[in-house]
Amino acid sequence: MMKPNLIAAAEIDRIDTWAKYSAPMCGSCVSSCCTLPVEVKIKDLIRIGIVDEFELGDPPKNIAKRLQKEGIVERYNQKSEIFTLQRMSNNDCLYLDRKSRLCTIYEKRPDTCRNHPRVGPRPGYCAYKPKEVVRERNPRTLDKF
Repeated sequence: MMKPNLIAAAEIDRIDTWAKYSAPMCGSCVSSCCTLPVEVKIKDLIRIGIVDEFELGDPPKNIAKRLQKEGIVERYNQKSEIFTLQRMSNNDCLYLDRKSRLCTIYEKRPDTCRNHPRVGPRPGYCAYKPKEVVRERNPRTLDKF
């Protein structure tokens, strides 16, 4: 049995490893951008469907505490009112499907994701990691003499 391939997380501190972005790259990438921390605002949480509009009257830190208990938010910055979504143990975004490497909430994704790579650690560049090309091997056959 083969071990599943692990996807290397984006190296946020090594932006020299990033590539100049072009749209076709997304189709051949392992979604390494989805291993970066995802910072969201309350409107993103409403769009995703994890916060109801009636909660807007609640203090954001109370919302953050609830979402932290639920394992959806990693941290909350009161000064900037920015929530950071929790990531899985392999650094994947909570909403990234491990097998397909596609976003499970794509239509409702946060603005941070919608605007990547125009914004982020290195605007105009992405932490591109190409998908491994799987080649089918033909079994060797023995010729009879």
